[in-house]
Amino acid sequence: MPLSIAFISFAHGHVGVYADVLKMMPEVRLAACWDDDSVRGKSMAERYGMGFVPVLDDMLGDGTIDAVIIGSPTNRHAEHAIAAARAGKHILCQKPMALTLEDCDAMIAAVQENGVTFSIAYQMRHDPVNQFMRQAVHDGVLGKVGCVRRRHCIPVLFNDDFINGGTHWHIDPVQNMGMFMDDATHAADWFYWTFGRPRSVVAEIDNVLTTVAPDDTGVAILRFEGGGYVAPGMMGILLNSSVTHVGINTTEMYGDKGVLIQNYGDAPSMSIARPADAKPVFLFRTDQKERVWQTPDLPIPASHGDRIAAVPKPFVDCLLNGAPVPAPAEEGRVAIEMVLAAYKSAKTGQRVTFPPVKKT
Repeated sequence: MPLSIAFISFAHGHVGVYADVLKMMPEVRLAACWDDDSVRGKSMAERYGMGFVPVLDDMLGDGTIDAVIIGSPTNRHAEHAIAAARAGKHILCQKPMALTLEDCDAMIAAVQENGVTFSIAYQMRHDPVNQFMRQAVHDGVLGKVGCVRRRHCIPVLFNDDFINGGTHWHIDPVQNMGMFMDDATHAADWFYWTFGRPRSVVAEIDNVLTTVAPDDTGVAILRFEGGGYVAPGMMGILLNSSVTHVGINTTEMYGDKGVLIQNYGDAPSMSIARPADAKPVFLFRTDQKERVWQTPDLPIPASHGDRIAAVPKPFVDCLLNGAPVPAPAEEGRVAIEMVLAAYKSAKTGQRVTFPPVKKT
C-alpha cells in the first residue's frame, strides 16, 4: 500500500511545492487536507485530487492516513503537531518549528510519547553543495575552522503580493514573530548541522529598509566551544535579510588549512542570470602544490524552488525505507533556541549565553 499523506493547512507556500513532488511519487497517496481557510483548502484539494475535510479532528481520526504535512502559521504548529502525534500520524512540519521553547518541548514530548516520526522541513540539509561543504568540514579539509559567514536572504518585503496577499500572516508578530524568526532559522539550522551548538550570540535585528514587518534584517555573531574541526571560539556570522534583491556569494569558511567559498546558495543568488560556467564552490587548501582555487564538479540547482522540492523525498524514505530522520524535533528546537537568543540580544544589547546541554 502506498504511504498515505494528508495536509494540515496550505498557508505556507512551500507546502504546495511538496504536494507537487509527492503527487509524482508512486509510493505515495495524497489522501486529504484540512485548512482553516476553506476556500484555499478546497482549491488545493481539487488541484491535487484529494478530499477536503472541514474538521481537523475528523481527518486526524482517519485510520488510513499515515502521515501529515503541517503548513499552518507558525504559532499553530505546536497545536497541530501535538494533535497529529496523539492521532498516531508521522509529521513533516514546516519551519520554524514553533515560536517558543515551551511549544517545542511540548511537541517533542508528544512525538516521543506517541512513537511517531517528526521532521522539520529544512531544505538546506538536502542541497548537494551544503552536504559537500559539511563533509569537507567534518573531514578536516579546512583544518580547524575559525570564522564562517553564512547569508540566507529573500526579497519578499519588496513584494506587495507577499505583504498584502494570502501570505500576510508571515509579517504578523502574533503568528510568526518576525522575518528573522521566519527565515533565519534556515541559516541557524545550517550552523548547528555543520558545526554543532553555539555557546553564545550577539545580534542586531531591526527594520532598516522597510516598516511593513516587525523586522527586515538581522545579523547574529555566534561563538562556538570548539573541538575537532571547530576552532575554540569559532565565530559564525549569520546574515539574514528579507530585503535583498540579488546576490552571489553565500558562504565563506576560513580554516587554518584551507578556505571554502560557496556561491549561488540562497534565493537572491538564484534569481539572476549567472555565467554558463559558474561554479558553486571554490576551495583552497594549503597542502596543494599550486596556489589556485579548486572548483569541485557540483550541481547548482536551477532555482531556489529546486531546494524546496528536495524536502519531501527524504521524509518519505525515512518512513518507508528506514532512512535517518532528516531533521528531528530535538534538532529543530536548537534553531529556535538560537533565533530566540538572537532576538533577546538585539533587544537587550547584551551577549546571550546558551545553557549547557542536558545530559540524559
